[in-house]
Amino acid sequence: MTIQITVEGVFVGGVEDRWAGKPPSAIRKRLLSRAVSLTENGLDGDAQADLRVHGGPDKALHHYPGEHYAAWGVELARDDLVPGGFGENVSTIGLTEDTVCIGDVFKLGTATVQISQGRQPCWKLNAHTGDDRMAWRFQASGRTGWYYRVLAPGEVGVGDNLTLIERPCPDWSVARVTAARLRREVSVAEAAELAGMAQLAEGWRAAFARMAGGERHEDTTKRLKG
Repeated sequence: MTIQITVEGVFVGGVEDRWAGKPPSAIRKRLLSRAVSLTENGLDGDAQADLRVHGGPDKALHHYPGEHYAAWGVELARDDLVPGGFGENVSTIGLTEDTVCIGDVFKLGTATVQISQGRQPCWKLNAHTGDDRMAWRFQASGRTGWYYRVLAPGEVGVGDNLTLIERPCPDWSVARVTAARLRREVSVAEAAELAGMAQLAEGWRAAFARMAGGERHEDTTKRLKG
């Protein structure tokens, strides 16, 4: 399969205290006009407020399809939701959760990255957008975007190419794996297969191992509502 598209936006942000009585966040991002270094820890100038659940090698870079914003605008009757608005680092037109797979390796600018997992939306998305059901909407829709790990550092900027160079897991689209993880739409056998998938982020592999062992319930209240 040949995939080569153009990077439409690259975004970074710092940690801010934005909401009284709530933890800080780095979900608000700004568009960069220049190329920036990308390492295994993410983009230069980008930050995460809570390193227990954000950032790290398996979540170095978040990619959100720019075309999803049109759908959100129609569904929510809002015109203020634009690329970069959900805390992503990279925006493109032409790829969605249905057309990329866990383990996909891409050349991104001069860096090499690999899709590691989908996104588990949290309450900060609610606070950031002013919609107390936004995290739930993300999860229910499957329009969550995905994370990359960085296999080789480099630089990335608006206008660079994103080119697929390897697809080791063609049966496991990001959409399919994210539905399995967030909505438990997975059989025991599938959960066991995902638990053993080396390309999948360690935290998701552990979650699928628990599902394969019969643990089907997960309390998501704190994550989705804060």
